This record gives sequence, C-alpha cells and structure tokens, in this order.
Amino acid sequence: MDFDKVIQERKSVRCFKNKIVNFGTVIEAIDSAIQGPFAGNFNNLKFVIVESEKTIDNIAKQASQTWINQAPTLIIVCSEDMHLENQYGARGKDYARQQAGAAIATILMKLTDLGLSSCWVGAFNYEIVKEMLKIPAHVHIEAIIPVGYEKGSLKKPRKTPIEGVLRWENWNTTRRPPLFREAPMHGVPD
Repeated sequence: MDFDKVIQERKSVRCFKNKIVNFGTVIEAIDSAIQGPFAGNFNNLKFVIVESEKTIDNIAKQASQTWINQAPTLIIVCSEDMHLENQYGARGKDYARQQAGAAIATILMKLTDLGLSSCWVGAFNYEIVKEMLKIPAHVHIEAIIPVGYEKGSLKKPRKTPIEGVLRWENWNTTRRPPLFREAPMHGVPD
C-alpha cells in the first residue's frame, strides 16, 4: 500500500471479527518496528504476543475495556530502560519512551498496510498485567495493541487540521513569517 494511503487508512478499531490472525503477519509488523531509530542504536524493546482467549479476556478486564477480548491477538510492547539509563543518565528513560512510541506507531501503520486493524491501549492495571504475563519487575509495559480484522467499517474521525498544530519560531507564532525578507537597497547600509 502507498505510504500516504496507510496513514489515511489507519484508525483505532475497537470491534473485531471472530477471525484468527496469522502470527507471521504480526511478526512482520514487529520486525518493521525494530528497523526504526534507537538511541545509540540500542533496541530496548521486547514484545509479548498473546493469543490465548483466556489471557486476552483477563487483560481486557484489567484494562476495563472489554472490547479488547474481541481481538484474536494482542501485542504487548515492553521496554527495558536500564541500558539506556546507564548510557544516558536520566534522559535514558525519556529515550526509552520515545523509542517505544515510535515503534508502536510503526506497528500500527504496518498492521494497516498488511490489512489488519488495531488500537493503541495505554490504560490498564500495569502490575496485574505484568504479573499475569510474568514480565520482570524492571521491564515497563508501554502499550497493549489488540490486533484483528475490523468488524463493520467505521469512518475514521477527522483529525485536527494542520494549521491547528503548527507554531513558527516560537510557541506564540501560529503563522509562518513572510517567505521573502526585504533586502537592503544596494549601497544603502542596513
């Protein structure tokens, strides 16, 4: 699919068909994510793929979002920050969050490209989900991504127009300065 079309087609889906997802497709999406940029070229991310209906149902309950249990597959995006923190100090934790966000966005886009639907879920009971999935204490869960085939076809909501998010040169300037500045007249000092 054309990249611009992928961006336009990607949406947060919360209603899935009862149809199994090919695990190779999920792995392909994760592989795309780990090709992205990483601070110091160090990939701090790990991914837990969940296909057990019982586990998915329990995770949906821990997120208080029961629609998650319709998805046949979950991708749990995790990060280990220790190396980045050792390398970059306190900023390492920021880099870990940035890397995870970039990877999650890439996964969502690649899933769309592969004909699957998904949603970025960040609200859930971290400690219980970590315990449920036997994720070590030092590992941070960044997101849960339910993956499946959309049931029905909801129209993607219109996002904020580009003009509403741009600033120029400083926070208070919402319009671009003139493209051409007046040049001093020849022979006349500035």
